[in-house]
Amino acid sequence: MSNSNLLPLLWFIAILALIPALLWLLKRTPLGGQSAQGQMRTVAALQISPSQRLLTVEVGQGDDRRWLVLGVSPQQINTLHVMPPQADAPVGHTAQALPPFAQLLKNKLRSKEEDGHAS
Repeated sequence: MSNSNLLPLLWFIAILALIPALLWLLKRTPLGGQSAQGQMRTVAALQISPSQRLLTVEVGQGDDRRWLVLGVSPQQINTLHVMPPQADAPVGHTAQALPPFAQLLKNKLRSKEEDGHAS
């Protein structure tokens, strides 16, 4: 195999090796989505129905911080109220902790098993 036939293969291997390195680098830059982390956080969440909830979200930094009370449904998100941040609310507090999907599925399967054994 001559050197000219080997060159495209080496370029291909180099490009394949660069892909994970570039993805790792992108994940650690502002383009990777990490920049908004310090400018927005969920303060509280209250589930109204299975498909609707109220969220209080803090946006901005410093003197520009605001709390937005949002009505969230599958079709849209509405801003219900804008207010200055409250000093007495704990960080990351949620009015009702939402169980993860795995826990909901486990509870549902357990209740079906109990119903099946009772019959």
